[in-house]
Amino acid sequence: MFTLSTLTFLLALALPLLVRADVTPAEPAPGASFNAGSSCTITWIGDKASTTIWKNMAIELMTGDNYDMVHLTTVATNQDGTVDGSFSYTCPEVTPNSAIYFYQFTSPLTNNATWTGRFTIASSTGNSTPPPNATQPGTGEAIPWGTGALNDPSKAVAAPILSGSGATSSTASGVSLSSTAMSMVRSSSSVMSSSASSSVSLSSSAASPSTSASNGVAAAAIIDGRVWATMMSLGASAMAFMLLL
Repeated sequence: MFTLSTLTFLLALALPLLVRADVTPAEPAPGASFNAGSSCTITWIGDKASTTIWKNMAIELMTGDNYDMVHLTTVATNQDGTVDGSFSYTCPEVTPNSAIYFYQFTSPLTNNATWTGRFTIASSTGNSTPPPNATQPGTGEAIPWGTGALNDPSKAVAAPILSGSGATSSTASGVSLSSTAMSMVRSSSSVMSSSASSSVSLSSSAASPSTSASNGVAAAAIIDGRVWATMMSLGASAMAFMLLL
């Protein structure tokens, strides 16, 4: 048999790889509306599990469906996602004025991205129209969406380059992100980080940034290098455990 000290040692080897979180978008929430030319505010709950991974966070304005997300512009860079925070900027002029926009949070030190819910960018006078599509393509989920564009693409800022993420940098005029970003599915609840997310990152849909799944859940597992690290650690622990029997 094995001693308590041996078991504690094995657990200590694997635990660092099993503890991980991500920044959690808080606002805007579904139903939020901002007028073009007014102040758009973004808030998030910081990643308490790391003081470095989300230290240099970027925030992008996105549009499109859950499987074909389209980058419009980067609204913020060098944000500290390891602590709770907020960022405000002037809402851009877009077309159409509808609830088809959302923000994507990324960091060059992780393959994972998180998202807010879909919100409305209305006209400067507050006018807006319903999303042109009622359900998601391919799945038929009742998550309204559409593909918008900046009225003046020349003001767009290109997507950040994420080293090791597999996502290609797109132009800021509405070119779809590829690879990692396009494969991520956004469920109706935002990414809520926990210790169990060390090897799996749950992508959240634009339908809702809260824990409610009333609009349907389409969470997908995004597996990065930490999965392999965790598997190797657990495999080594299991082998050591068997040798001790």
